[in-house]
Amino acid sequence: MGTSDSIIIRNFTSPFGEMILGSFGEMLCLCDWKYRKMRKEVDTRVLLHLDSEFLAGDSPVINNTIDQLSEYFEGRRESFDIPLLLAGSEFQKQVWEKIREIPYGETRSYAELTRTLGNEGAIRAVASANGANATAIIIPCHRVIGSNGELTGYAGGLEAKKRLLKLEAKGKGVEQLELF
Repeated sequence: MGTSDSIIIRNFTSPFGEMILGSFGEMLCLCDWKYRKMRKEVDTRVLLHLDSEFLAGDSPVINNTIDQLSEYFEGRRESFDIPLLLAGSEFQKQVWEKIREIPYGETRSYAELTRTLGNEGAIRAVASANGANATAIIIPCHRVIGSNGELTGYAGGLEAKKRLLKLEAKGKGVEQLELF
C-alpha cells in the first residue's frame, strides 16, 4: 500500500487532551482522543472499513481540521465544515448523523436520541454507537447526556466532556450549566 490508499495520521495536542487525526483521500476519518479506552477497537474498525493502513504525515484535510478545532477551542467556531468519511455500520452512521444535529451549546439525552431515530427501545445500542464515534467534537458526542441530566461516559474522559460543555455554554452566553 502506498500513500494514496493509506490513512494519513497526525497527533494534535488540544487544550482538552491529546487527539489523533486521520484523513483518507480528501476526507477526515479520524478525530479521536489518543488515549481512550477503545483506541485499538476504533482504529481496527476504521482500518478494516477502509481496507487501509496508517501512515504518519500531514494532509490538507488534517491541517484544515486543526485550524477549525483551534477556532472551536478558542470559542470562535460553533460548527465544522470538514468532509467526513464515517467508518461504521448503517445504524452507527444514523446515530452519528442525529448527534451532528444537536446544536452547539445544547445537550440531548440518550432517550431523546432514540425517539428521533424512531426506536425508543434502542438506548443501549445508541449509547454503544455514541461510544464508537471516531470523530469526536466534529460529531459532538460530548453533547449526549443521561436522561437524568448526569454526565455519562466519554472517550476523552468526563473532565474533558464537562470542559467542552462549559466552553459551549460560555459561547452561548450561559454562565453556568446546571449539570456541573
